[in-house]
Amino acid sequence: MVRVVLIRHGESLWNKENKFTGWTDVPLTNKGEQEAKEAGESLKEKKMNFDVAYTSLLKRAVHTLNIILDEMDMCWLPVKKSWRLNERHYGKLQGLDKKKVAKEFGEDQVNLWRRSYHVQPPALEVSDERYPGNQMPYKMLGVPNLPLTESLQDTVSRFLPFFREEVEPNIHKGKNILIVAHGNSLRALMKYFETMSDDEICELNIPTGIPLVYELDDDLSILKKYYLGDDETVKKAQDQVKNQSK
Repeated sequence: MVRVVLIRHGESLWNKENKFTGWTDVPLTNKGEQEAKEAGESLKEKKMNFDVAYTSLLKRAVHTLNIILDEMDMCWLPVKKSWRLNERHYGKLQGLDKKKVAKEFGEDQVNLWRRSYHVQPPALEVSDERYPGNQMPYKMLGVPNLPLTESLQDTVSRFLPFFREEVEPNIHKGKNILIVAHGNSLRALMKYFETMSDDEICELNIPTGIPLVYELDDDLSILKKYYLGDDETVKKAQDQVKNQSK
């Protein structure tokens, strides 16, 4: 049996301010840091050990992972970072208040941008400072064709090659994996693990800072799946995510 644990980063500043964040590199709030601490405590209490951890290039995920590993006394754990684990890119919506956008364009349109599988938000221009190609982390990587906007389908398409090439071989070797990332990059993984339909994945809400545990057999079939948290707390956190634009 192999264990893969997924954790969405703790509450970020723009989660708190209810803004579209995407690839904008915003910090955790105090609450987010506490969520990360509690996630680490929960994993340590359950005596969960890992062989390798993965995270994105965005500091809200990186800092969440660092706090978790500190709480677990596992700061020595190998950590691999990839832009392919970044949040979905929300294009021109990044930095805008979700409720104000819903008021201007209507909740139906915002739900299409947030929750449909194929629809992309309005795209940035290449000259926009929010375009990743104009930012140092991505310039140093020399990554071609960085997104100007993304649908959830686009996020799945750029995440899965990394998972299949980098993460999945380690699972097959029997290594326990910790992944700290973002709502949409983790939804991409869950779609793959659980062979969810496009409609099913669009209805999935992942709470911040609560570990989601997958126990897998040798061929990646799911033996068990559960959150490290009581059902009421998890449901409340999921509803908060669901209702952000209302």
